[in-house]
Amino acid sequence: MKKLRWVMEGEFWEVDMSTPNTLQGTALAVPAAGVSRGIRLSRPKQIDFMQRFMAAPFVPSYSPHHHGFSLQRVLTIPFPFTTNHNWFATLLGQFNVQKLMSVVKESGVLQEPKSSWFQSFKKQLSDTSLYALGFCSEISLTSDDNNILLFSSEGYGGHHHTSRNKAVLHHKLPHHNLTVEAVSPGLFADKAGKYWDVPLWAAIGLASLAPDSGAAYHLSMHHIGGMPKLFSEDDHPCEVPPTLLPGLSLKAAFAYKHNVDFWRSEGRQLKFIQPYDIFLSNPHISASGIVGATVTASHGDNSIGLQVEHDSQGFRGFRLHAPAVKCALLADIFASLTFTAQHGNYQRLFLDLTRFHARLDFPSGSNFLSGATRLAQDLINSQQPCLGALLAICPKASISLQQQIAGPFSFRVDSRVVIDLKNRDWHVSMDEPVFAMEYALQVLGSAKAVAWYSPKHQEFMVELRFFER
Repeated sequence: MKKLRWVMEGEFWEVDMSTPNTLQGTALAVPAAGVSRGIRLSRPKQIDFMQRFMAAPFVPSYSPHHHGFSLQRVLTIPFPFTTNHNWFATLLGQFNVQKLMSVVKESGVLQEPKSSWFQSFKKQLSDTSLYALGFCSEISLTSDDNNILLFSSEGYGGHHHTSRNKAVLHHKLPHHNLTVEAVSPGLFADKAGKYWDVPLWAAIGLASLAPDSGAAYHLSMHHIGGMPKLFSEDDHPCEVPPTLLPGLSLKAAFAYKHNVDFWRSEGRQLKFIQPYDIFLSNPHISASGIVGATVTASHGDNSIGLQVEHDSQGFRGFRLHAPAVKCALLADIFASLTFTAQHGNYQRLFLDLTRFHARLDFPSGSNFLSGATRLAQDLINSQQPCLGALLAICPKASISLQQQIAGPFSFRVDSRVVIDLKNRDWHVSMDEPVFAMEYALQVLGSAKAVAWYSPKHQEFMVELRFFER
């Protein structure tokens, strides 16, 4: 599921996805746009926080690809010889409860005599497919936490899943974030919701700190080694996404963002009562717009696949392609429009927060212009509008609705909106909705525990999120 899942994210580059399919709780998004996603709280630190301060001895999750319902717990490894607590190491264990129940039921343990029941139960617990174990080490190279080096390795019982290894370096510069990352194998999620394992993925990214209004840019380089394969053996065979084919890619994205406030409350907040979330304490109606450009240079099999993909979509942007040397250069423009409305200060006990957010994305300006030109020609010639032209000018729409229920608890739903143009009545449907219950951690200013569920992917997860709007 979309990293921190909300539609306000990923404005002009892909971000990580939250998923219970890995012990680290994340998957990379297709297209492989590179890193520079900034420093986030790692999954072991999230679980450690919930164990220490939220009375949660086990953290639940659910994934149909990992035998269903599981429980996770973290064991912190002390390092007494380190100073200033600059080294954090953990062992993260996962126990597949649903797998155990199915094994016990199939083996007939419950029907055995009482004398042998306990021995049979211990034998079932020795099944390695019930367990998963991950080691994570985070080292702060400087006292101000501007440089963080992370190593993680996770292994799964049974023969269906291989171990995953990751190394990440986060470096905070005065006005940029630098990230260097290598994963083997890397888990990716494509637009159709399928997961792919890539044997080797390495990337380096540099991103400017995105201002509330103004210019920002993102530079990245990534390498993919080896042919991807479907993560789940139950998925039907399908074509590999072109951007996941082996090769080297360089990408640059530049954008300018402008915010407009139509109305912002000038009323004072309640005295001596701290909002449940400081980022959600000001009623307002606002909008923002983003316009930018992307340039991608690729070398290898991914350049050929990327060219085929753009040809099938009617790509009309700037492009150069040299099949003999497997090189391609693609450039295009993009735009995004967002609208946000909020009522309430999120201070009172009941129904003091109602928030609506919508976003329209135009990922390819060249496709939009070519579609608009074709549509104008059809109208001038009194012809029926071409369906392909209508699809080209239609933006990708996403909405989010959040409502406080009581105190720090609020309910949230996020979804993409799809209009079926082939239907004469223009049927509107929700695509990939995600339902979430949030618990605001008021003492931290802006932090929350989130339990979300995706009906389409049948995934459930509990995680912590800090300083999100």
